[in-house]
Amino acid sequence: MNPHFTYCLILASSVAGPLALSFDRKVQFYNKWKYLFPAMIIPGVLYIVWDIWFTSKGVWRFNENYIIGIKLFNLPLEEVAFFFIVPYCCVFIYECIRCYFPRIKNNWPGNIILISQAIILFITGLFFYDKSYTSWTFILSALVIGAIYQWRIFFAGFNSTLFLVSWLIILAPFLVVNGFLTAIPVVVYTNAENLGIRIFTIPVEDIFYGMLLVLMNIVLYERLTSRHTIPPAL
Repeated sequence: MNPHFTYCLILASSVAGPLALSFDRKVQFYNKWKYLFPAMIIPGVLYIVWDIWFTSKGVWRFNENYIIGIKLFNLPLEEVAFFFIVPYCCVFIYECIRCYFPRIKNNWPGNIILISQAIILFITGLFFYDKSYTSWTFILSALVIGAIYQWRIFFAGFNSTLFLVSWLIILAPFLVVNGFLTAIPVVVYTNAENLGIRIFTIPVEDIFYGMLLVLMNIVLYERLTSRHTIPPAL
């Protein structure tokens, strides 16, 4: 195989299963595409801009040997696709868990965990302000979580417990995909811009970078879904 298709192959392998199973009779995820695809736009655009900026700053770079060479500014086309393919797969898993485990309800432990995480991430991000990947990822994650709870009425459809359970399950395939990207390596990180703590070859920041992406997609997805399932107040 031509090594320039490596990143493409990783993405295609990631989405093949969730795409095929989207037509499962119980989940019927394809019926939710009308809510999912619009929900993916804002997080996708924000992450693309963020990625372009960090690539230009040298926070990370892409190995030219493993990409096809088509770019948006300095960003490989595959990286642009990443911000839509990965959320698709993650929201699919989230929807499957909700469908097969309907008893998972929003409760205070889930809220406490998310709020506590936001506080810890915000403080850590401020402390390591000189490390771009760490500070931006941690602080933005904290601010988004804070915004969800600040405007809880607007995001009333968000189930923190279901999200956390889903994320724990999503984390396994997410780390596998990122493991390939960082081990080959397709993506090369500048250690001075992160904590230097790695899970095998994956910077620990990737966990929260991915979590923020998935969180934003799910929150907006739930917002769009609830608008069509919750009857308006009389």
